[in-house]
Amino acid sequence: MNSSEKTRYDKNTILIEGENMAINWYPGHMVKARREIEENIKLVDIVLMLLDARAPLSCRNPDLEKIVSRKKLIFILNKMDLAAPAATRQHQKMLQQDGYSVVAMDSSSGKGAKDVVQAIKDAYAEQADRLVQKGRRVRSPRVMVVGVPNVGKSTFLNCLVGQKIARTGAKPGITRGKQWIRVREDVEFMDTPGLMWPKVEDVEQGLKLALLDIVGENAYSEEEVALYLIRTLQEKAPQVIFTKYKVEVGQQSEQEILAAIAQKRGYLNKGGIPDSEKTCHLLLQDYRRGNLGKISLD
Repeated sequence: MNSSEKTRYDKNTILIEGENMAINWYPGHMVKARREIEENIKLVDIVLMLLDARAPLSCRNPDLEKIVSRKKLIFILNKMDLAAPAATRQHQKMLQQDGYSVVAMDSSSGKGAKDVVQAIKDAYAEQADRLVQKGRRVRSPRVMVVGVPNVGKSTFLNCLVGQKIARTGAKPGITRGKQWIRVREDVEFMDTPGLMWPKVEDVEQGLKLALLDIVGENAYSEEEVALYLIRTLQEKAPQVIFTKYKVEVGQQSEQEILAAIAQKRGYLNKGGIPDSEKTCHLLLQDYRRGNLGKISLD
C-alpha cells in the first residue's frame, strides 16, 4: 500500500493510511469489558497487568492504568521465552526504577510462576499486617489480572493454577465475563477480558501491536505489518532472514526481500508472480510462534 492509498475497514477496526496508520480498534465488547473492570476494581487488593515481553512499553494501556491507579500494581512481562533476554532485563530495570514491582514470566513452561506468587505476597504484606493489628483474620489476597487482548492472561492463569480453568485461544478478546480462580489457598485471581484503549496514535506502536496479534486480524493490512517485520529483522537480526528463509540481505528493499522469500518458498501465482499474501501470513506466523528466535520490538 503506497502513501496515496487509503483503506477503511468497519467502525471497530484500524484505519490505515499508508504511512499514517492509526489503530482505532475498539469492538463493542470492550466497552462492556471496561465497565466490568471499573465495577470490580473495588473487590480486589492488587492488580497484575500482563505485558508482552517483546514490546512491554507498547502494550501498556493508559486507560487501564488510570482505572487501577488506586491499587497496588505488579507488571508481568509475559512470554519472556519469545523475547530477547537482554531487552527483558532492561525493561524490568526501567519499570522498577519507576517504582513498580516487575516479574518476567514464561507461562508455557511455568518459569517465573513462583516469583509472581512471591511478588503478590510482598505487595499484600502491608495490608495483611494492618488486618492482624486490628485483630482480624488475614484472608487470601484478591488479585485482578488485566492486559490488552491476546497477551496470554488465560495461559498465565492456567499455569499458576496447574490445570486448565481459564479458557484460552489465539483470538484477541476471547475471555468473557468475571471468573474467580483460586491458586492453592494463597491467592484468588479475577480474570478479565482483554482491553484496548480507543486509539493508538503512534504508527510504530500500532505496527507492533498488530505484529503481536493484539488487535483483530481484520483490523490491519498483513502486508504493511510484514514489511515492518522485515525492516525490524534487517535492523536487529539480519542473519535470521538468511538462516530461516535462505535469502541474502544486502541493499534490497523490504518488498524485494518479501518477493525473494516467496520465490524461495515457492509461493507463486500464475506467471511466477510472488504470492505476497501467503508470504506475509507466513512471516507473521513465524514471528508470533517464536520461529524466528528471541526478537524484541521495544
